Amino acid sequence: METAAVLREVRVLASRLGLPGDDPEVLKDGYNLLVRLRPAPVVARVATVTALVRADVLGNFRRADELSRFLAGRGVPVVEPYGPEPVRHAGLVVAFARHVEHDPDRRPDRVSFAAMLAELHAELRHFPGQLPEMGPLSDLDAALSLLGRPAELIAARDAVAARWPDEPTQPLHGDSHARNVLITPNGPVWNDFEDAWHGPVGWDVACANSLFDKPITYPAGDLAFWLELRALYGKCWTRVRDLYRTRTSSRP
Repeated sequence: METAAVLREVRVLASRLGLPGDDPEVLKDGYNLLVRLRPAPVVARVATVTALVRADVLGNFRRADELSRFLAGRGVPVVEPYGPEPVRHAGLVVAFARHVEHDPDRRPDRVSFAAMLAELHAELRHFPGQLPEMGPLSDLDAALSLLGRPAELIAARDAVAARWPDEPTQPLHGDSHARNVLITPNGPVWNDFEDAWHGPVGWDVACANSLFDKPITYPAGDLAFWLELRALYGKCWTRVRDLYRTRTSSRP
């Protein structure tokens, strides 16, 4: 569905929920479409590329909602969900969150981020809900199927799967890089728990290091493995995003 059509359906859904979203503003069009429902202080997250890869993307959205509410209840600064649980509407999966005023050009530094990640992991260990056990690998398999199972990527996937480390596991953010920390007037706030899963912390550290010039100081097991997996993961998701854009732009 093209962006204009998605925006129309988001406005319809906002109206049904009693939200004054007459002036929608696209905040980001990446793997999901983020739309601020102006004048309401609410952001709609619409599954786009993620819906191609994840057969149960509604489940991902609902886990993110549950995890965010849990962390907020423990005093962790997070972007909180707004109103109802994520819903299906007109073939779309949509979640709502409170809009947080922040400086989009600011990011935490390496030292601050490492401290924040340690605090987040400590709180996540208390989460009682169910999370996927092999999150990145499941996404890789789905993405590779969409891409026609290219031989070189299948070989890379099989190589990392065969070397999966036997390391302690816990609930993870799943996409814990600096762009998912919003710098607000009241301090940094965690965002976007859609990729949360139960695994070794090395995955979250690899996610963090993707946006820093030097690695953060953080105990992470076999970090070289997680960096390799993260690089492959990013390559496959990028190709799926390009495929999605080709499909949607070619529609009349």
